[in-house]
Amino acid sequence: MAGGPVIRSDKVLERFNRAAPSYDREALLQRAMAWRLAQLSRRCSIPRGLWADLGSGTGHLAAALEAAHVGQRVIRLDGSAAMLNSHPRGTRTLRHDLSSGLPDWPEPPQLLVSSFVLHWLPDPVLQLRRWVDALPKGGWLALAVPIDGSFPQWHQAARDAGQVCTALTMPVREHLMAALPDGTVQRDECLTFTQRAASPLRLLQPMSSIGASVTNGGRLSPGQWKAVFRAWPQADASPRSALTRFALTWRMWVLMVKR
Repeated sequence: MAGGPVIRSDKVLERFNRAAPSYDREALLQRAMAWRLAQLSRRCSIPRGLWADLGSGTGHLAAALEAAHVGQRVIRLDGSAAMLNSHPRGTRTLRHDLSSGLPDWPEPPQLLVSSFVLHWLPDPVLQLRRWVDALPKGGWLALAVPIDGSFPQWHQAARDAGQVCTALTMPVREHLMAALPDGTVQRDECLTFTQRAASPLRLLQPMSSIGASVTNGGRLSPGQWKAVFRAWPQADASPRSALTRFALTWRMWVLMVKR
């Protein structure tokens, strides 16, 4: 899939700033992926030292890592001041816009982790390679990111309705893999997660609630949105509860890299 126009980082950060108060309530998939990455990290011999959560949001991943590795602190790095202000007192935070690259740290990071962030950055392939290059020998990267193939129901509804699909263009796994040095990949898996709701609108509303509504896919009028919602496919042909009649599927890539 070809990439869409580059999204301005200030627009993304503005939405996430506004969404900070409701983020924890709505970010259920993000919380699940944070737990998964933290559990995977327990199986790895990651050196102690500088650990950083890139695009930490309200801190689900950093908190899960600190719980899994007692005594290890994780820097929570994000461009959104409102997100960082929601972290507990005493945690280490750093406000930094990742679209400009990584900060200059006094020591190389032994672990970089990131979940639901890379797809928001300009040129995800280049950013991923920079993250890996920042690691010292023996350092680790743990990543979870939605990829191309996500939201098939949304794309189908837009096609059937004759409308543009306004879903954010996701990075292509094969392109990301090509950016990684040979012999560094320790885990490479694609997972699917399907959310269900009584209406397509309810499937998309949480994206606005957590600030993830910026898109490079264009805009639709209310009438055009109604056409897309009318064309949204039923979850399956068997009878279902009206509360779970419609579905939206995410395709997530989980990556563990060791330098």
